Amino acid sequence: MRLRPVAAVAALVLTLSACADGRAALTAPPGVPTAKTCGTVTIAVNPWAGYEANAAVVAYLLRTRLGCQVVRKDLTEADSWAGIGNGTVDVILENWGHDDLKKKYVDDTRAAVELGLTGNKGVIGWYVPPWLAAAHPDITDYRNLGKYANLFRTGKSGGKGQFLAGDPSFVTNDANLIKNLNLDFSVVYAGSEDALIDAFRTAETSRTPLIGYFYEPQWLLSEIDLVHVALPLYRPGCDADPDRTACDYQPYDLDKVGRKAFVDSGSPAATLIKNFAWTNTDQNAVARDLTDRKLTPDEAAKRWLDTHRTVWEKWLPA
Repeated sequence: MRLRPVAAVAALVLTLSACADGRAALTAPPGVPTAKTCGTVTIAVNPWAGYEANAAVVAYLLRTRLGCQVVRKDLTEADSWAGIGNGTVDVILENWGHDDLKKKYVDDTRAAVELGLTGNKGVIGWYVPPWLAAAHPDITDYRNLGKYANLFRTGKSGGKGQFLAGDPSFVTNDANLIKNLNLDFSVVYAGSEDALIDAFRTAETSRTPLIGYFYEPQWLLSEIDLVHVALPLYRPGCDADPDRTACDYQPYDLDKVGRKAFVDSGSPAATLIKNFAWTNTDQNAVARDLTDRKLTPDEAAKRWLDTHRTVWEKWLPA
């Protein structure tokens, strides 16, 4: 636990007051604030490595520096917000937009509050492996994808070109983009982030055609320089109606969301989470340790924390 300065402790003079049953109770004199204990903090953990990296580092600090009990709940994005609403989740550590859910839980029911930015820049898009972009330079313009559709056909794509998505719970525009851009492709789900990573790795090493959904921050991009396919330029509001969306994904400044009652409780955990902010490079380093190097969450967190003390000390409550 992170200890208060000795001088501050010494200054806290306790006085005795009589209880109704005759027993003495310890109370602080007027004007001296009562220290808040951390208690239990329930963190939603969404199914991608970057979020796991956030959760590993934050949970480690909450336990070892503030003495919190940390409960992790593996949830989809939508279920995480629902948990904030029904009181079973205290914090979402990496939120990707979701203006509709912010309106419901922050503005309307006021069950949630925004806790500031994570420092991470989120980019979602369509990608191809480097070898494919080098072999067919014009394939990175969506207007040329039609002539390559047969190149991407698989046994799962129903006679069309396969577009590979990740976890079915991820919120994406891909099916509507394919329809609205008149592309002869169908969406096939890899099933998870790990399966999506494996598919892109295999496509690059074995030189097999692949086009699919990908994003950053993501540690694989430090290993394979996936090439972004240019879709129609994103403009605010161009994706307001999903059925008519025909533009690229918006860029995101990722943020955090907390349960209002948890934040208002004065828990020091809420302060640390508000202060938590790092870079894509930081997150990718921890995420790669978790997934590629198979470290435990505590091992990956400690490995990063040991070499970035000047960063995380600023997150601790004063």
